[in-house]
Amino acid sequence: MDIQKRIEELVIKLNKWDYEYHTLDNPSVSDQEYDNHLRELEKLEEKHPQYIRDDSPTQRVGNHILDKFSKVTHAIPLFSLRDVFNENEIRDFDQRIKKEGINPQYVCELKIDGLAVSLTYKDGSLVRAATRGDGVVGEDITINVKTIKSIPLILQENVDIGVRGEIYMSKKVLDEINAQRESEGLEPLKNTRNAAAGSMRNLDSKVAASRKLDSFIYHLPNPLDYNLPTHHQALEYMKRLGFKLNPNIRLVQDAQGIIDYILDWNSKRDDLPYEIDGVVIKLDNINDQQKLGFTAKYPKWAVAYKFPATEVITKLKDIVFTVGRTGLITPNAVLEPVIVQGSTVSRATLHNEKNIIDKDIKIGDMVVIRKAGDVIPEVVSVKKERRDGTEWGFSMIETCPICGRGLVKNEKEADHFCVNELCDARNIEGLIHFASRDAMNIEGLGERIIEDFYNLGFIRNITDIYHLDRYKEELMELEGFGNKSINNLLTSIENSKHNSLEKLLFGLGIRQVGSKMAKVLAKEYMNLDNLMTVSQEELTTIRDIGPIIAQNIVNYFNNNDNIKMLEQLKELGLNTTFLGPVGVLSNNPNISGKTFVITGTLSRTRNEIREQLEELGAKVTDSVTKKTDVLIVGEDAGSKYDKAIELKITIWDEEQLNKML
Repeated sequence: MDIQKRIEELVIKLNKWDYEYHTLDNPSVSDQEYDNHLRELEKLEEKHPQYIRDDSPTQRVGNHILDKFSKVTHAIPLFSLRDVFNENEIRDFDQRIKKEGINPQYVCELKIDGLAVSLTYKDGSLVRAATRGDGVVGEDITINVKTIKSIPLILQENVDIGVRGEIYMSKKVLDEINAQRESEGLEPLKNTRNAAAGSMRNLDSKVAASRKLDSFIYHLPNPLDYNLPTHHQALEYMKRLGFKLNPNIRLVQDAQGIIDYILDWNSKRDDLPYEIDGVVIKLDNINDQQKLGFTAKYPKWAVAYKFPATEVITKLKDIVFTVGRTGLITPNAVLEPVIVQGSTVSRATLHNEKNIIDKDIKIGDMVVIRKAGDVIPEVVSVKKERRDGTEWGFSMIETCPICGRGLVKNEKEADHFCVNELCDARNIEGLIHFASRDAMNIEGLGERIIEDFYNLGFIRNITDIYHLDRYKEELMELEGFGNKSINNLLTSIENSKHNSLEKLLFGLGIRQVGSKMAKVLAKEYMNLDNLMTVSQEELTTIRDIGPIIAQNIVNYFNNNDNIKMLEQLKELGLNTTFLGPVGVLSNNPNISGKTFVITGTLSRTRNEIREQLEELGAKVTDSVTKKTDVLIVGEDAGSKYDKAIELKITIWDEEQLNKML
């Protein structure tokens, strides 16, 4: 056997497979086949080190320890971008370009939260990688960058080229590393950005290799040298060379297209497997870019939209307590008002007594507040280093802040409860829940209105909602209520009578019976009368119902006051039967009885797909395990896709899903 030739064959094969796996996310061989070839290469190189190639995948493992990083002067400076923060500033950017007589087309790209890197290739081989530094001078991190498998050591063409991109760590990898560090008693890494930067600037390249970093390349600074007249064509060219590009790039024609892209990804950013902190907008035509040029600091043809902060620091002024519909007592932080994700926040949940104690939260502390999407803001951590001695400790209340009854806490639970079923706060929260969108969906009967109607005596319990027409004249006298709004409200109340059984079951507020469990019960028993007589033993035979939930259901229907209310609701004409599809389950063996997981971005929301699958008898879960039958994938499938490949689970794209449905 020609040893040198065999080593060359193995290197070419393994690099091709690395490219397919790490860049295209489309492996053509199994992990076992890849590992067998890699072991063969390692053995041959060990015996014949004179034949080791610079582009061998074995050179990515990180065997170098540096004394320091040397300085690098960038041939073309790395510019920074001017930040914009709202729609008006985006429209101003668009107008400034149009005033120059340019008919713009823009490229929108996700702004990856990582470490900027400049890569230089000679004759298609990686010769240098450098940090951004101050834009003119950076640090040589070539040894560490070579450990990143999505960055090619050899390009598909023998060209001299310099490109720019971002090195990042995925959310999944950060979680895995922190779990390991915590088991070893080490401080967890703070976030993916710091973790990526710290890994690249570690003098021991084995550390960088162990961190499983990834990359996206996003800029070619001199595209006209390669006869590429647009930025979008430059991106396509870099992709052909073998670089990994982010798939979520969009060409748009105007400011509204930019805004639509931002709104789209701001709502979906939490579903991505990596962190983003904004959107980059670039004028596509290179000649137009050169016509606009630069200010003293920034290019005039590009901006970076920064997403509103999800974490901010403010002062915790006090702790107050609220009572939920089940009697759950929640401590809440009263904050100095602060803007989080575009809205002013002055309250945040502290969850329970144990959470406050574990985080050592004191009144007067400077605290970190987080808000993700529409989720209620929460206190993430305390800035203990900013304490000045004026803070004071927290103590849990012993009585309900509304009715004054003593609180109850079960031994195995962290939560405290008010068990007084006549407590006004519990009743108001229960009514709000009953009328909410996921329950009876009574439009016009929101939190503030229910609280007002409760205090005025119009609605004191669920059945009173359906007698609200008795107070039409009194409602007319209230501020903000006209004839039209009252009629719309009464119509919405009347329409709610026709909801399917699961909506009613969820609205009743049975402890630990959420919307998904309500649908399971409605399908199983078909009408309310059947469910009201079921035993705890029978309930536990149903998938996902354990003894505690079963006991909660039985207890609810053994309560005489609840029975009386339900009979009154029947008399008022509320539907108490399941209106979903019947007889469908046995007709779709591809769906019924199987366990699904949904990941990535699809044309419909996950909730819509979940509901349709569940209607056909499927179970939809959040995590991929050996019990998963099918993974449904959209764009940016992430770690769940990797797990499904590893476990050899069936994978459907949206087209296949629609075909099966």
